Amino acid sequence: MNPGRLSPGSRLGPYEVVSPIGAGGMGEVWKARDTRLERTVAVKVLPQKFSASEEVKRRFEREAKAIAQLSHPHICALYDVGREGETEYLVMEYLEGETLADRLAKGALPLERTLRFGIQITDALDKAHRQGIVHRDLKPGNVMLTRSGVKLLDFGLAHAVAPAAPVGSLSVLPTQDKPLTAEGTILGTVQYMAPEQLEGKAVDARTDIFAFGTVLYEMATGRKAFSGGSQASIMADILHTDPPAISAAVAMSPPSLDRVVRTCLAKDPEDRWQAAADVGRELAWISEEPASGALAPGPALRTPRRGLLAWAIVATALALAAAGMLLMRPSAVPEETTRFKILPPAGQHLLPVVELSPDARRLLLLLQDDSGRNSVAVRSLDTLDVHRLAGTENARGMFWSPDSREIGFFSDGKLKRMSADGGPIRTVCDSGGAFMGVWSPTGTILFEEGFGQALVRVAASGGTPQRVTTLNTASGEQSHSLPLFLPDGKHFVFVARNLDLDKTQVCLGSLDSTTQVRPLFRADSNAVYAEPGYLLFARDNAVLAWKFDAKRLELVGEPVPALEQVHCLSADNLLGASAARDRLAYLSWALRRNLVWVDRKGRELGRLGETGGWVDLRVSPDGTKVAASRRDPAHAQNLDIWVLDASRGTATRITSERGDEFNPAWFPDGERLVYVSEKYGFYDLMERSAAGGPEKTLIRTKEDKLLPVVTPNGRHVLVAIPRAGNYARTLLPISGGEQPVSLTTDPRFSEEHPTISPDGRWMAFESRESGQREVYIQSATGGPKRQVSSGGGQMAVWNRNGSELFYLATDGMLMSVALRLSPGRIDGGEPQPLFLLQLDLSGELTWDTHPYDVSPDGQRFLVVRRDSSVEPDGAVVLTNWASVLKTGR
Repeated sequence: MNPGRLSPGSRLGPYEVVSPIGAGGMGEVWKARDTRLERTVAVKVLPQKFSASEEVKRRFEREAKAIAQLSHPHICALYDVGREGETEYLVMEYLEGETLADRLAKGALPLERTLRFGIQITDALDKAHRQGIVHRDLKPGNVMLTRSGVKLLDFGLAHAVAPAAPVGSLSVLPTQDKPLTAEGTILGTVQYMAPEQLEGKAVDARTDIFAFGTVLYEMATGRKAFSGGSQASIMADILHTDPPAISAAVAMSPPSLDRVVRTCLAKDPEDRWQAAADVGRELAWISEEPASGALAPGPALRTPRRGLLAWAIVATALALAAAGMLLMRPSAVPEETTRFKILPPAGQHLLPVVELSPDARRLLLLLQDDSGRNSVAVRSLDTLDVHRLAGTENARGMFWSPDSREIGFFSDGKLKRMSADGGPIRTVCDSGGAFMGVWSPTGTILFEEGFGQALVRVAASGGTPQRVTTLNTASGEQSHSLPLFLPDGKHFVFVARNLDLDKTQVCLGSLDSTTQVRPLFRADSNAVYAEPGYLLFARDNAVLAWKFDAKRLELVGEPVPALEQVHCLSADNLLGASAARDRLAYLSWALRRNLVWVDRKGRELGRLGETGGWVDLRVSPDGTKVAASRRDPAHAQNLDIWVLDASRGTATRITSERGDEFNPAWFPDGERLVYVSEKYGFYDLMERSAAGGPEKTLIRTKEDKLLPVVTPNGRHVLVAIPRAGNYARTLLPISGGEQPVSLTTDPRFSEEHPTISPDGRWMAFESRESGQREVYIQSATGGPKRQVSSGGGQMAVWNRNGSELFYLATDGMLMSVALRLSPGRIDGGEPQPLFLLQLDLSGELTWDTHPYDVSPDGQRFLVVRRDSSVEPDGAVVLTNWASVLKTGR
């Protein structure tokens, strides 16, 4: 059948032609009736030139079948592909409405419709791109406006029927639609083509994003983004110039829409939005933003233009003084800054990690309940609920995927990933003691496997981690940690921690080389990149912002003060903040805690010492003194050891070094202390008199040692050593002549908070062997262990006479277990509840703290609790964050 002779009543297989709809470069379109299914369809008859080549036909059929699998409310469904004689045809969903091209012939769309249609188009593009299908010919003529919204036409067919062409050939250009001038100059879809298409280079989803930018621009302004008197001039504009800002032509248009379109129309695909879903989320954010003058009810004030345009307006106003009043513009409404705090759910604390999703719509929080059990939670900024993700128990840190759909997290020595909405969990690789990572748009994840190591990379799909940086040990570098990708997805910043803490700095690295590392500046923390182009970091107890050119990878000017009361741990080089778009999220940190004495019924008996950043503590063997670690806000939040008089509350500072000193424990004589120090990089054990004086290195190795307990005979120290994401109980000799003894028999299960009975014969500790933390007792010489807690427990503490063991239950209740100990045998009763301990360690990592202890008589407990006069710490979200730089708030 000759397609040029189709007429009403003609048949194409089972399809009966009814009437013509239109025609274009892709062929004629007819309304038809499907005689089998009794439905109205649209039949597109393809030009004969498309069936001249067998290769083209095979490719067309193959890609048409793939497109037919697309099912989306904003994509015109492809039902069938057929051939009648020499006629190739497509059968599609029949749509009633008008094309976007016809509508734009009448002028620009209102902003609300521009955003709504734009969101629908990006949603359709995202669906197709995820299935590997690129439209390649997105233009107003291929967008149908129907009662149910937009419908994209001819999805991917331009490629399906395009003849193969060598690189650099313009024969790959899609067919044209309409003449530009009477002389027959053809315009067609050239105006909507990306630079890489014009240059004959490979195309991908980002090519559609460029075309979408031109369509969005035309919807908003009624003008084409690129125009000219010939194809050559249009192509030159696409390759070398940018269209005027939308806000310059449309008074009510929000500046944020300019940014979206400008990014879509970037000449280099790497500089564009990398996914259609990202563009859709931006448009949705603009449409929902109540502060936008474009969407607010009533008259809106126009944002003044900048640069040469602003000077042109001033010059015109001066020249036309008589008409000056007509040219006056009201002052711009300053962009609103908002700040709000998100508190953790009841019974939960926030650990020092908060991650704002790349689309700036959700927060990842690391929660810990009263029993010390961790979990990752998601909080959407448009809801009031915090959603805890099942399966993330024991998580140490987490991060977002670049599309905001998934998260990565570290748990039990593994890097894992899952949907941000919950669901199945996939293991990516072994991760050792990794704490934080970052996921690039290219599918690469960076992380540090443990302290004392460099950064490694692994594909998000899985594999073996490969080193991506190299420690410069000659200059004193100890560790590379806390990486963050810059906008190009290839370069990243990270912390290079130095043995001399004053030489710790933020460095610039690249995925291309393990040796291309450039120091940027000295810092006490990691750096957070925040638009519109700043690096946020901590230095000398202040959070600063330094302008950073992300394209040239250079600092600009000098740093300025940014924020106060932001959670920062200089010892761990961790700034508890993240950024996306114009939003910043950070953890507040009041550090107003009290040491409170309570009796066995939970009644408060009084405070010990002053309010401060207390973290962990130990009561001396005779009960007259208390050793405690405390954060010093005036000293970069470092931890130092203090000794308090247990009756009067007077406090003496024992340490004041540059790094952290914490986890104090008493020698049996009650006159000396052992504590953890990071003086030499790793957490080593130091000794000092409880009255102060010189420090002595007690035990120094190339492993972290935490939660020390001195044995009753004073010859050994029991510690927890982190290995591959777990903790192992280890007995270390204080003097030479003996070897360390590992007491953990199964390294798969972490054993934490070890402690020793007063007679030195038994050890209590917590293990996750059963799937949750439980308290166990085992002979100091080894052998079988006995579970003493029920339903979860941790942080065991012995009564000084050995007749009772206390521990913290999963609901925060302090439990007591009566014990009868004899050589080789334990007899114990059922755990009994005493009172809610009400610990406050928000922002602390409780796997390395000891936040309560018992008096020698077993009748009083000293507990770290929050000062009731201050609001709990929370995650603060700040919009238009850069405005605070003016005042340094």
